[in-house]
Amino acid sequence: MPTPGLSSAANAPQKTPWGAVLMFCGLFAIFGFVTWLNGPLITFSKLAFSLNDVEAFFVPSVFYLSYFFLALPSAFILRKTGMKTGMALGLLAMAIGAAGFGQFASMRLFPPTLASLFVIGAGLSLLQTASNPYISVLGPIESGAQRIALLGIFNKLAGAAAPVVIGTLILNGIGQMQTQVDAAPTTAARELLLNAFAARIHLPYLLMGAFLAVIAFLVYKSPLPNISDDANPGAGKGFWAAAPQMFFGFLAIFFYVGVEVMAGDAVGTYGNGFNLPLDQTKFFTSFTMVTMLIGYICGLIAIPRFTSQEKYLTFSAVLGILFSVGAFLTRGYTSVAFVWALGFANAMMWPAIFPLGIRGLGKLTEFGAAFLVMGIIGGAVIPQLFAHFKDQYGFQLVFLCLVVPCYAYILLFGLFAGRKSRPNPML
Repeated sequence: MPTPGLSSAANAPQKTPWGAVLMFCGLFAIFGFVTWLNGPLITFSKLAFSLNDVEAFFVPSVFYLSYFFLALPSAFILRKTGMKTGMALGLLAMAIGAAGFGQFASMRLFPPTLASLFVIGAGLSLLQTASNPYISVLGPIESGAQRIALLGIFNKLAGAAAPVVIGTLILNGIGQMQTQVDAAPTTAARELLLNAFAARIHLPYLLMGAFLAVIAFLVYKSPLPNISDDANPGAGKGFWAAAPQMFFGFLAIFFYVGVEVMAGDAVGTYGNGFNLPLDQTKFFTSFTMVTMLIGYICGLIAIPRFTSQEKYLTFSAVLGILFSVGAFLTRGYTSVAFVWALGFANAMMWPAIFPLGIRGLGKLTEFGAAFLVMGIIGGAVIPQLFAHFKDQYGFQLVFLCLVVPCYAYILLFGLFAGRKSRPNPML
């Protein structure tokens, strides 16, 4: 009886099964919508819970910390449950977390609200640990970036929609609400305003929880092809032989997710540094998602038809450095536009890094994928550093000093991967 999961079948598909890819497109749209709610949720939490910037940035921090702590356990869960059951469990955890978030946030209880975000992140950790290596080897791994790019288009379309939805349903008139709260004559009047504002989030998150529970059931009942270790063949790599590759891939994911969150979730706070209106900055994450979407489309066309995923990764890193310097040297909307443009530079990084990080790991593919997913903790660390230091040293300088070294490492990773990778005649 074969072990369920990524290594359960005797034969791997040599051609991409596009039916399965389309199902993953839907799942990645859910990933994107839930993940990119964090940017506007920073704005929501700052007002609803009366937080400063450092405290409000615990929203993305807690969310991404869950990946670090639960990625490796997710790999063991997937070995026991198999692909479909594991992914259904992940979606169910997200449903529970979403319902809890809506309930506790509407009650303005910040610690349990953060705990609910952690549960949502835990579910996503299980899904990411399963889906990224799965889609990477669901066909030739040299075109893994192309398949992930296709999924990324759906991910970022939903990600672009998320701030618009929450901005319309929950953050509508937030600038006026902030003015009313600041001008409230008594503490009781202020609390009434904040309670009414926080209550807006209750029904949307309960509905999202119900939707995720339905999707969990549908995934559990769906047919998925099984993937064997032969889909990602290696030269008999043991753990210690594969450890450097996994470690360098972990760092690449760490720095990539850090800059992705800086360009996506932190862009509203960045815009607030120029005193831009809250009713405008609440939508800034959507603009970053649009540029990422354009980047995914370009990558989908270019890889592997015109260039390799390694070369495209180095090109993206160079763009990231140039756009970061442009943001530092300009002011106002022009500077913010350079931050939005980082979305284009970031788009193809995850699709390129992930296949390179697990290439040739064989039976260690799930473990290596989990190790790479742990790198998502960069989305907790780097933005939190930005929140801590931006008021002391200037938000533009801190932004530059945080993101440029990240892109520099990714550039080196791409150059090293391009030099070390060799075509596999079996693919």
